[in-house]
Amino acid sequence: MHKDPGETQGLLMAAQLMCLSARTAPKAAGKDYVSTRILSGEILNRLADEMIAYGHASGKKNFDRDGENVRNSGAVVLIGLKDAETAGLNCGACGYNTCAELEMRKGTEFDGPVCAWRLLDLGIAVGSAVKTASMLNVDNRVMYRVGVVAKRMGLCDDEIVVGIPLSATGKSIYFDRGR
Repeated sequence: MHKDPGETQGLLMAAQLMCLSARTAPKAAGKDYVSTRILSGEILNRLADEMIAYGHASGKKNFDRDGENVRNSGAVVLIGLKDAETAGLNCGACGYNTCAELEMRKGTEFDGPVCAWRLLDLGIAVGSAVKTASMLNVDNRVMYRVGVVAKRMGLCDDEIVVGIPLSATGKSIYFDRGR
């Protein structure tokens, strides 16, 4: 797919503004555990290849489809939670009665459990970021699969992370996709 250098620069600027939106999004108790990172260039092909390989190895669907979306993107924004402490509310929303019972452990794709309020922080940050992309007319889609493989590749060390590929084409490459 042809990538115009000017459009690529525009996508990188949009990605920076998306990270800014994620950073300034409101967070529970004013504590910030959200992390952001921008991927562009050749790493997108490596990420796409690894997504396809992981899908085949794990037998999980649509890693190949999403991997090709990443390959055809100008940039990817990663947004995750890093070293997120509990909100200290003892609310039970995470499945435990007290925050002290919540013990982080390595999962097959992500680490957890994570305090539900910190997951809400992540959701608000992601929502703020994609709102910024939308305001800038940048095609995007929040993808769980991107985060899984970015974490496996060591592109981030968050407990949980999602990827948001960005594109500037005549029609969004992230919708009306084959299965």
